[in-house]
Amino acid sequence: MFRAKQVTRTLTLRLTIHYTVLEIETVLKSPTPRPKSLYSPCYERTLQATGYIIFEEEDQTKMATSKVFRVAGKDMVDVICNYLDNIEERPPLSQVRPGYLKDLIPSEAPEKPESWEDVKKDIERVIMPGVTHWHSPHFHAYFGTGNSFPSILGDMLSDAISCIGFSWIASPACTELETVVMDWLGKMISLPETFLAGEQGLGGGVIQGSASESTVIALLAAKMWMIRKQQEIDPDLDQFDILPKLVAYTSDQSHSSVNRASMISSVRMRVLPTDERNALRGDTLIEAMKKDRKKGLLPTFVCATLGTTNSLAFDRLSEIGPACEDEEVWLHVDAAYAGSAFICPEYRSLLNGVEYASSFNFNPHKFLRVNFDLSAMWVKDKRDIVGAFYTDPVYLQHGHQGSVEDYRHWQIPLGRRFRALKLWFVLRMFGVEKLQEHIRHQVKLAREFKALVMSDQRFTIEAEVILGLVCFRLKGTNTQNKELLDKINKSGKIHMIGTELKGRYILRFAVCAATTESCHILYAWQVIQDCAIEICDGVNGYKNGGTLSNGVNGTAEACISPD
Repeated sequence: MFRAKQVTRTLTLRLTIHYTVLEIETVLKSPTPRPKSLYSPCYERTLQATGYIIFEEEDQTKMATSKVFRVAGKDMVDVICNYLDNIEERPPLSQVRPGYLKDLIPSEAPEKPESWEDVKKDIERVIMPGVTHWHSPHFHAYFGTGNSFPSILGDMLSDAISCIGFSWIASPACTELETVVMDWLGKMISLPETFLAGEQGLGGGVIQGSASESTVIALLAAKMWMIRKQQEIDPDLDQFDILPKLVAYTSDQSHSSVNRASMISSVRMRVLPTDERNALRGDTLIEAMKKDRKKGLLPTFVCATLGTTNSLAFDRLSEIGPACEDEEVWLHVDAAYAGSAFICPEYRSLLNGVEYASSFNFNPHKFLRVNFDLSAMWVKDKRDIVGAFYTDPVYLQHGHQGSVEDYRHWQIPLGRRFRALKLWFVLRMFGVEKLQEHIRHQVKLAREFKALVMSDQRFTIEAEVILGLVCFRLKGTNTQNKELLDKINKSGKIHMIGTELKGRYILRFAVCAATTESCHILYAWQVIQDCAIEICDGVNGYKNGGTLSNGVNGTAEACISPD
């Protein structure tokens, strides 16, 4: 049985040479069964006149051949492009209620294969209503997540190769490309050479899934590193005798994943106060470590943050680093969002002090046009991380062990995807200069938003604007600021989140999508002002802010999505 689908592009069809285009059109339009001879595999001819794709129904539903996949794959590319080209027309925050999806699809999987056409219809009907559109220029929540066509192409190839690159022999290109591109990336941010693999260095980079994973890996490695050091001093000590004495440190502004790492590793975590700029200082850390040593405890690990989630604060690495070196403590530096900006020379000084670190991490999938998941982690001495995770069953051994990297020893899971491909594609197809332009443009947009906030006496800036995040609040109570955020998100026009900073509830405005322009910044500010009017009317001493007019750094109306 055969099926014909109307299309607008030219495709090569398998047809018998004995049929003319007119005869084929007649047969296609006829309700009667077509003769098998029409689909003889002996000849190929390009049929443009009819505008039909002809393929066997069985092949189409089973997606069993590359011929059918070519058709559906090209169609999927169109779906992706149409989605991204028109994403601005969708509300950035999904408007569905919990449990919406189960009523739209059957309660059991289908017994028989379904066609691509049927599946494609359900993308819009079932999936899109429940999608929060992170790449909308009206999305200003959290931090942005990377997206680009080169990265998508890299993931397509990775999915096609579909190797499980746990060791070099499992797919040499998967391992070796990762080593090379991680050195590329390290050089782009001017990491000290001790972090690079180079020719025979002890350092090196590895791709993890997220900064959260990197922090867990670093803390687990630090734990085993310290246990081995103590056992060298006293070989009779058991690791479970040492473990209760280990202490880790971080700031009260670090990401929640740092505390989770403490839970996973069973290493107690001291959460230390920050200064007026929300940064952890060296003297605070030194005092905490001295107190713990007096108690007979062992300071083991410090997680410093460059660019906190709450306010994009930067811990004082130049003070923390020497303290960790003096105390012989593992220093891990988490620059999940901000790290990408270090490829720009004007922001590289924010990384000063990294030379004291034992490990460093940032997420190219946040700010560097690489799709999730790709988190870049470097260590100064790979022996420390390998020593924490090394297992070598016979079935994983191969003849090149010891002379090549086996990244299964650098992570918690065994299997790993070929993620280096998308990073390689992005670095090659954008180049460093275009990636620098992207970062500078997003920082410029954040500063435009900051200027708008400062022009309105009803609002205050709550933290220094360094990169693509602006923290601000209404001059009112925490409750009023929460109410303002609720109104903003319920409007369906833009999406933001809030946070607490030193007991004050603040609003976070992040420049996220790569397609964001000045007009979107103006539009977002207009939405915020409109939502603030009702709240500020009840606050004595505040005047209502005026709406933005056309012609100021672009036209706000040009970026308004339909309600």
